[in-house]
Amino acid sequence: MVADNALGEFLKARRGQVPPSQADLRAPGRRRVAGLRRDELARLAGISEPYLTRLEQGVDQHPSPQVLRALARALELDADTSAHLFALAAPDLVRPSETEVTPDVHQLLDAWAGTPTFVRNRRFDVLAANKWARALAPMYEPGHNLARHMFLAPGTRRLFPDWPEIAAQTAAALRAEADPRAPGTARLVAELEADDEFRSLWARHDARPSRDELKRFAHPVVGELALRRQSLTVGGAEQQVIIVYQAVPGSPSAAALARLFNS
Repeated sequence: MVADNALGEFLKARRGQVPPSQADLRAPGRRRVAGLRRDELARLAGISEPYLTRLEQGVDQHPSPQVLRALARALELDADTSAHLFALAAPDLVRPSETEVTPDVHQLLDAWAGTPTFVRNRRFDVLAANKWARALAPMYEPGHNLARHMFLAPGTRRLFPDWPEIAAQTAAALRAEADPRAPGTARLVAELEADDEFRSLWARHDARPSRDELKRFAHPVVGELALRRQSLTVGGAEQQVIIVYQAVPGSPSAAALARLFNS
């Protein structure tokens, strides 16, 4: 077993999550595993069991696109998780995270008056933020890591009434977006695995990029906020993402934001 074996770990974790009945397998007798056995996945994907063994053990880490598509189909992966599988097998296609935010982007953040807005990279490091984002939550301060705050910072669980769902989304987005072979990602994951919830979520190998969706905050000063999160890719720096939080005009959340920013 090789030390750097993200692809093999992914395949083992995901085959363990496919019930045999879901894959139309009717093996007689008691089973020793809850998910698919290695020979069953190999058969479903149309590859040899020895070859799948080499993939899972990290001996072969660069299967062909045809094999990857067959594995994704056999594992019943959705589009996001399939894209993650391909990224694991083709790390040369994953660009390193960019950390420098241009003056034009800084100006854009500051011009978005009354709207919490920040820039993060694919490892969820906050690279820049306007004063309204910093007032919304400490985790949006530049230099902080959103995943680290989500799982390790005191008080974060009180900030999000829907913390279990947001934590699961954070772990899945980190896996989908961060370069798994980058030393910074490895160090971050090792640190986060001190948390039981993160360790359990990370072991599932769920991969789902961040989506535009409603997020609820329980702010210690102005109370509950329901804000729509939208994400924009920075032109010319695709590894950077602008996150914008907006309240519905005239809503209680819009009034609460106004009180927060005027306090």
